[in-house]
Amino acid sequence: MSATLVQRVFGALADGDVHSGEQLAAEQHVTRTAIWKAVGALQELGVSIEATPNLGYRMASPVTPLAAERISAALPPELRARLRRGEVAWSLASTNSALLAPAAPRETGAPHEAGVLLPGQFDFLAAEYQSAGRGRSSRQWFAPPGGALCLSLAWSFAALPKGAAALSLAVGVCALRALSSIAPLDVRLKWPNDLLVGERKLGGILIELRAEGGGPAYVVIGIGINCALGESVSGQVRATGAEPVDLATLGVAHCDRNQLAAELLAQIVRGVLDFERAGLQPFAADWAAADALAGRVVTVALPDGQFVGHARGIDADGALCVHGNGALRRFNSGEVSVRANA
Repeated sequence: MSATLVQRVFGALADGDVHSGEQLAAEQHVTRTAIWKAVGALQELGVSIEATPNLGYRMASPVTPLAAERISAALPPELRARLRRGEVAWSLASTNSALLAPAAPRETGAPHEAGVLLPGQFDFLAAEYQSAGRGRSSRQWFAPPGGALCLSLAWSFAALPKGAAALSLAVGVCALRALSSIAPLDVRLKWPNDLLVGERKLGGILIELRAEGGGPAYVVIGIGINCALGESVSGQVRATGAEPVDLATLGVAHCDRNQLAAELLAQIVRGVLDFERAGLQPFAADWAAADALAGRVVTVALPDGQFVGHARGIDADGALCVHGNGALRRFNSGEVSVRANA
Protein backbone atom coordinates (compact mmCIF):
# COMPACT_ATOMS: atom_id res chain seq x y z
CA MET A 1 0.00 0.00 0.00
CA SER A 2 1.42 3.33 -1.08
CA ALA A 3 2.12 5.63 1.85
CA THR A 4 1.34 8.52 -0.48
CA LEU A 5 -2.17 7.20 -1.16
CA VAL A 6 -2.75 6.61 2.56
CA GLN A 7 -1.67 10.18 3.24
CA ARG A 8 -3.94 11.56 0.51
CA VAL A 9 -6.94 9.62 1.81
CA PHE A 10 -6.17 10.89 5.30
CA GLY A 11 -6.18 14.44 3.95
CA ALA A 12 -9.47 13.88 2.12
CA LEU A 13 -11.20 12.51 5.22
CA ALA A 14 -9.73 15.10 7.59
CA ASP A 15 -12.76 17.40 7.28
CA GLY A 16 -14.94 14.90 9.16
CA ASP A 17 -17.53 14.71 6.38
CA VAL A 18 -18.79 11.53 4.72
CA HIS A 19 -16.93 10.64 1.52
CA SER A 20 -18.07 7.78 -0.68
CA GLY A 21 -15.58 5.20 -1.82
CA GLU A 22 -16.52 5.96 -5.41
CA GLN A 23 -15.88 9.68 -4.91
CA LEU A 24 -12.52 9.06 -3.22
CA ALA A 25 -11.46 6.62 -5.92
CA ALA A 26 -12.29 9.12 -8.67
CA GLU A 27 -10.44 11.93 -6.90
CA GLN A 28 -7.34 9.82 -6.30
CA HIS A 29 -7.45 8.05 -9.70
CA VAL A 30 -7.38 4.59 -8.12
CA THR A 31 -9.83 1.74 -7.64
CA ARG A 32 -12.35 1.54 -4.81
CA THR A 33 -10.43 -1.49 -3.55
CA ALA A 34 -7.32 0.68 -3.22
CA ILE A 35 -9.34 3.21 -1.21
CA TRP A 36 -10.66 0.43 1.03
CA LYS A 37 -7.10 -0.77 1.66
CA ALA A 38 -5.92 2.78 2.40
CA VAL A 39 -8.73 3.26 4.91
CA GLY A 40 -7.81 -0.07 6.49
CA ALA A 41 -4.18 1.04 6.75
CA LEU A 42 -5.24 4.23 8.52
CA GLN A 43 -7.43 2.26 10.92
CA GLU A 44 -4.49 -0.02 11.72
CA LEU A 45 -2.48 3.09 12.61
CA GLY A 46 -5.19 4.06 15.11
CA VAL A 47 -7.24 6.55 13.10
CA SER A 48 -10.93 6.25 13.97
CA ILE A 49 -12.81 6.00 10.65
CA GLU A 50 -16.45 4.96 10.37
CA ALA A 51 -17.45 2.95 7.31
CA THR A 52 -21.17 2.98 6.46
CA PRO A 53 -22.50 0.76 3.63
CA ASN A 54 -23.91 2.73 0.70
CA LEU A 55 -22.67 6.00 2.19
CA GLY A 56 -18.91 5.87 2.56
CA TYR A 57 -16.21 6.75 5.05
CA ARG A 58 -16.09 9.38 7.75
CA MET A 59 -13.35 10.29 10.20
CA ALA A 60 -14.83 10.26 13.71
CA SER A 61 -13.44 13.73 14.47
CA PRO A 62 -12.15 16.29 11.97
CA VAL A 63 -8.44 17.12 12.14
CA THR A 64 -6.20 19.75 10.63
CA PRO A 65 -3.32 18.06 8.78
CA LEU A 66 0.12 19.34 9.70
CA ALA A 67 1.68 21.76 7.20
CA ALA A 68 5.17 23.23 7.52
CA GLU A 69 4.22 26.47 5.79
CA ARG A 70 1.31 27.05 8.19
CA ILE A 71 3.51 26.43 11.21
CA SER A 72 6.20 28.78 9.91
CA ALA A 73 3.68 31.50 9.05
CA ALA A 74 2.27 31.42 12.59
CA LEU A 75 5.66 32.12 14.18
CA PRO A 76 6.34 35.67 15.39
CA PRO A 77 8.44 37.48 12.75
CA GLU A 78 11.51 37.85 14.98
CA LEU A 79 11.55 34.10 15.61
CA ARG A 80 10.71 33.18 12.03
CA ALA A 81 13.94 35.00 11.10
CA ARG A 82 15.83 32.41 13.16
CA LEU A 83 14.23 29.46 11.35
CA ARG A 84 16.61 27.72 8.96
CA ARG A 85 14.40 24.85 7.86
CA GLY A 86 10.96 23.55 8.83
CA GLU A 87 9.50 20.29 7.56
CA VAL A 88 6.48 18.06 8.06
CA ALA A 89 6.68 14.37 7.21
CA TRP A 90 3.83 11.93 6.83
CA SER A 91 5.70 9.05 8.49
CA LEU A 92 9.07 8.81 10.25
CA ALA A 93 10.66 6.44 12.68
CA SER A 94 11.26 9.36 15.06
CA THR A 95 11.44 13.12 14.56
CA ASN A 96 14.23 13.31 17.15
CA SER A 97 16.26 10.60 15.42
CA ALA A 98 15.85 12.30 12.05
CA LEU A 99 17.15 15.62 13.37
CA LEU A 100 20.00 13.94 15.23
CA ALA A 101 21.22 12.56 11.90
CA PRO A 102 20.97 15.70 9.76
CA ALA A 103 23.20 14.30 7.02
CA ALA A 104 20.77 11.46 6.36
CA PRO A 105 17.89 11.89 3.89
CA ARG A 106 14.39 12.10 5.32
CA GLU A 107 12.39 8.88 5.18
CA THR A 108 9.79 10.71 3.13
CA GLY A 109 12.34 11.14 0.36
CA ALA A 110 12.54 14.93 0.75
CA PRO A 111 15.93 16.24 -0.37
CA HIS A 112 18.30 17.15 2.41
CA GLU A 113 19.37 20.76 2.61
CA ALA A 114 23.10 20.92 3.17
CA GLY A 115 24.69 23.28 5.63
CA VAL A 116 25.48 23.66 9.30
CA LEU A 117 22.96 24.88 11.83
CA LEU A 118 24.49 28.04 13.26
CA PRO A 119 24.09 29.19 16.88
CA GLY A 120 20.86 31.15 17.22
CA GLN A 121 19.15 29.28 14.35
CA PHE A 122 16.72 26.37 14.59
CA ASP A 123 15.17 23.65 12.49
CA PHE A 124 11.88 21.93 13.20
CA LEU A 125 10.45 18.63 12.08
CA ALA A 126 6.95 17.31 12.74
CA ALA A 127 5.36 14.04 11.66
CA GLU A 128 1.80 12.79 11.40
CA TYR A 129 2.96 9.31 12.41
CA GLN A 130 6.06 7.90 14.09
CA SER A 131 6.78 4.20 13.76
CA ALA A 132 9.39 4.30 16.53
CA GLY A 133 8.45 7.31 18.61
CA ARG A 134 10.30 7.35 21.92
CA GLY A 135 9.76 8.68 25.38
CA ARG A 136 12.12 8.63 28.33
CA SER A 137 14.19 5.44 28.83
CA SER A 138 13.34 4.44 25.22
CA ARG A 139 9.69 3.78 26.06
CA GLN A 140 7.44 3.68 23.01
CA TRP A 141 5.35 6.77 22.31
CA PHE A 142 1.94 5.97 20.78
CA ALA A 143 0.38 8.58 18.48
CA PRO A 144 -2.07 7.95 15.62
CA PRO A 145 -2.05 10.22 12.56
CA GLY A 146 -3.98 13.37 13.43
CA GLY A 147 -4.28 12.36 17.07
CA ALA A 148 -1.17 13.96 18.49
CA LEU A 149 1.51 16.52 17.85
CA CYS A 150 4.95 14.93 17.37
CA LEU A 151 7.41 17.79 17.07
CA SER A 152 11.18 18.18 17.34
CA LEU A 153 13.32 21.30 17.32
CA ALA A 154 17.07 21.36 16.64
CA TRP A 155 19.21 24.09 18.16
CA SER A 156 22.93 24.78 18.15
CA PHE A 157 24.71 26.33 21.14
CA ALA A 158 28.07 27.99 20.56
CA ALA A 159 29.09 26.16 23.75
CA LEU A 160 27.20 23.84 26.05
CA PRO A 161 25.42 26.00 28.66
CA LYS A 162 26.22 25.49 32.33
CA GLY A 163 23.66 23.20 33.95
CA ALA A 164 22.48 21.80 30.59
CA ALA A 165 20.97 18.78 32.36
CA ALA A 166 18.15 21.07 33.56
CA LEU A 167 17.13 22.08 30.02
CA SER A 168 14.24 19.60 29.99
CA LEU A 169 12.76 21.37 33.04
CA ALA A 170 12.94 24.74 31.29
CA VAL A 171 11.30 23.23 28.19
CA GLY A 172 8.52 21.84 30.38
CA VAL A 173 7.74 25.36 31.54
CA CYS A 174 7.81 26.53 27.92
CA ALA A 175 5.28 23.82 27.05
CA LEU A 176 2.96 24.99 29.85
CA ARG A 177 3.14 28.53 28.54
CA ALA A 178 2.29 27.37 25.03
CA LEU A 179 -0.63 25.21 26.17
CA SER A 180 -2.03 28.07 28.27
CA SER A 181 -2.34 30.09 25.06
CA ILE A 182 -4.87 27.65 23.61
CA ALA A 183 -6.99 26.86 26.70
CA PRO A 184 -7.03 27.36 30.50
CA LEU A 185 -5.77 23.87 31.33
CA ASP A 186 -4.52 22.76 34.75
CA VAL A 187 -1.38 21.07 33.44
CA ARG A 188 1.29 20.03 35.93
CA LEU A 189 4.94 19.06 35.53
CA LYS A 190 6.25 15.74 36.76
CA TRP A 191 10.03 15.69 37.11
CA PRO A 192 11.88 15.51 34.84
CA ASN A 193 9.85 15.64 31.62
CA ASP A 194 6.16 14.69 31.83
CA LEU A 195 3.09 16.90 31.34
CA LEU A 196 0.20 15.73 33.51
CA VAL A 197 -3.43 16.58 34.11
CA GLY A 198 -4.27 15.00 37.43
CA GLU A 199 -2.48 11.66 37.30
CA ARG A 200 -2.92 11.30 33.54
CA LYS A 201 -0.21 11.98 30.98
CA LEU A 202 -0.91 14.67 28.38
CA GLY A 203 2.57 14.86 26.91
CA GLY A 204 6.26 14.36 27.33
CA ILE A 205 9.63 15.84 26.48
CA LEU A 206 12.74 14.09 25.18
CA ILE A 207 16.03 15.99 24.86
CA GLU A 208 19.06 14.52 23.13
CA LEU A 209 22.45 16.15 22.89
CA ARG A 210 25.47 15.86 20.66
CA ALA A 211 28.45 17.89 21.87
CA GLU A 212 32.21 18.10 21.58
CA GLY A 213 34.44 19.12 24.45
CA GLY A 214 34.71 22.91 24.56
CA GLY A 215 32.99 23.30 21.18
CA PRO A 216 29.49 23.73 19.77
CA ALA A 217 26.62 21.68 21.19
CA TYR A 218 23.78 20.39 19.03
CA VAL A 219 20.57 19.67 20.91
CA VAL A 220 17.31 18.16 19.71
CA ILE A 221 14.22 18.90 21.77
CA GLY A 222 11.33 16.53 21.14
CA ILE A 223 7.84 17.09 22.47
CA GLY A 224 4.69 15.00 22.11
CA ILE A 225 1.22 16.28 22.98
CA ASN A 226 -1.87 14.06 22.95
CA CYS A 227 -4.58 15.84 20.96
CA ALA A 228 -7.27 13.22 20.24
CA LEU A 229 -5.91 9.70 20.70
CA GLY A 230 -9.13 7.71 20.33
CA GLU A 231 -10.01 4.58 22.27
CA SER A 232 -7.79 2.18 20.34
CA VAL A 233 -4.55 4.06 20.95
CA SER A 234 -5.56 5.04 24.50
CA GLY A 235 -5.92 1.32 25.20
CA GLN A 236 -2.43 0.67 23.84
CA VAL A 237 -1.02 3.32 26.18
CA ARG A 238 -2.87 1.88 29.18
CA ALA A 239 -1.41 -1.53 28.40
CA THR A 240 2.04 -0.05 29.13
CA GLY A 241 0.93 1.00 32.61
CA ALA A 242 0.37 4.69 31.86
CA GLU A 243 -2.97 6.51 31.94
CA PRO A 244 -3.26 8.97 29.02
CA VAL A 245 -5.37 12.06 28.55
CA ASP A 246 -5.75 14.25 25.47
CA LEU A 247 -6.83 17.77 24.64
CA ALA A 248 -10.13 16.57 23.18
CA THR A 249 -11.05 14.89 26.48
CA LEU A 250 -10.14 18.13 28.27
CA GLY A 251 -12.59 20.07 26.13
CA VAL A 252 -10.24 21.42 23.46
CA ALA A 253 -12.16 20.29 20.41
CA HIS A 254 -10.54 20.35 16.95
CA CYS A 255 -7.18 21.64 18.18
CA ASP A 256 -5.27 23.34 15.36
CA ARG A 257 -2.01 21.45 15.68
CA ASN A 258 -0.23 23.87 13.35
CA GLN A 259 -1.00 26.75 15.69
CA LEU A 260 -0.05 24.65 18.72
CA ALA A 261 3.24 23.70 17.04
CA ALA A 262 3.99 27.36 16.34
CA GLU A 263 3.22 28.31 19.96
CA LEU A 264 5.49 25.54 21.24
CA LEU A 265 8.32 26.49 18.91
CA ALA A 266 8.06 30.17 19.84
CA GLN A 267 8.06 29.48 23.57
CA ILE A 268 10.90 26.94 23.32
CA VAL A 269 13.12 29.21 21.21
CA ARG A 270 12.60 32.07 23.66
CA GLY A 271 13.20 29.64 26.51
CA VAL A 272 16.43 28.29 25.03
CA LEU A 273 17.75 31.82 24.66
CA ASP A 274 16.84 32.58 28.30
CA PHE A 275 18.38 29.30 29.45
CA GLU A 276 21.59 30.03 27.56
CA ARG A 277 21.76 33.42 29.31
CA ALA A 278 20.67 32.56 32.85
CA GLY A 279 20.20 28.81 33.23
CA LEU A 280 17.19 27.46 35.09
CA GLN A 281 16.60 30.58 37.21
CA PRO A 282 14.05 32.28 34.86
CA PHE A 283 11.91 29.12 34.97
CA ALA A 284 12.22 28.10 38.62
CA ALA A 285 9.13 29.89 39.97
CA ASP A 286 6.85 28.58 37.21
CA TRP A 287 8.24 25.08 37.67
CA ALA A 288 7.61 25.17 41.43
CA ALA A 289 4.04 26.40 40.88
CA ALA A 290 3.33 23.46 38.54
CA ASP A 291 5.32 20.76 40.39
CA ALA A 292 3.14 17.62 40.42
CA LEU A 293 5.29 15.85 43.02
CA ALA A 294 5.92 18.56 45.61
CA GLY A 295 5.13 17.35 49.14
CA ARG A 296 4.10 13.89 47.99
CA VAL A 297 5.55 10.55 48.94
CA VAL A 298 7.58 9.28 45.99
CA THR A 299 9.55 6.17 45.18
CA VAL A 300 12.78 6.74 43.34
CA ALA A 301 13.90 3.65 41.44
CA LEU A 302 17.68 3.21 41.45
CA PRO A 303 19.92 0.59 39.82
CA ASP A 304 20.62 -0.90 43.25
CA GLY A 305 17.23 -0.50 44.89
CA GLN A 306 14.69 2.17 45.82
CA PHE A 307 14.57 5.34 47.84
CA VAL A 308 11.27 6.45 49.38
CA GLY A 309 10.63 9.89 50.77
CA HIS A 310 8.78 13.18 50.42
CA ALA A 311 9.49 15.22 47.28
CA ARG A 312 10.85 18.67 48.14
CA GLY A 313 10.96 20.30 44.73
CA ILE A 314 14.07 20.90 42.66
CA ASP A 315 17.33 22.65 43.40
CA ALA A 316 19.07 25.37 41.38
CA ASP A 317 20.59 22.72 39.10
CA GLY A 318 17.27 20.99 38.40
CA ALA A 319 17.92 17.94 40.57
CA LEU A 320 14.94 16.38 42.32
CA CYS A 321 15.18 16.72 46.11
CA VAL A 322 13.67 13.94 48.21
CA HIS A 323 13.64 13.80 52.02
CA GLY A 324 13.68 10.31 53.49
CA ASN A 325 15.44 8.33 56.20
CA GLY A 326 16.31 11.56 57.97
CA ALA A 327 18.26 13.03 55.06
CA LEU A 328 17.69 15.10 51.91
CA ARG A 329 18.96 13.44 48.74
CA ARG A 330 19.34 14.88 45.25
CA PHE A 331 18.60 12.92 42.09
CA ASN A 332 19.70 14.00 38.62
CA SER A 333 17.79 13.53 35.37
CA GLY A 334 18.67 10.28 33.62
CA GLU A 335 19.62 8.43 36.79
CA VAL A 336 16.23 7.62 38.25
CA SER A 337 12.55 7.14 37.56
CA VAL A 338 9.87 8.44 39.85
CA ARG A 339 6.38 7.28 40.79
CA ALA A 340 4.04 9.23 43.02
CA ASN A 341 2.62 7.03 45.78
CA ALA A 342 0.33 9.56 47.35
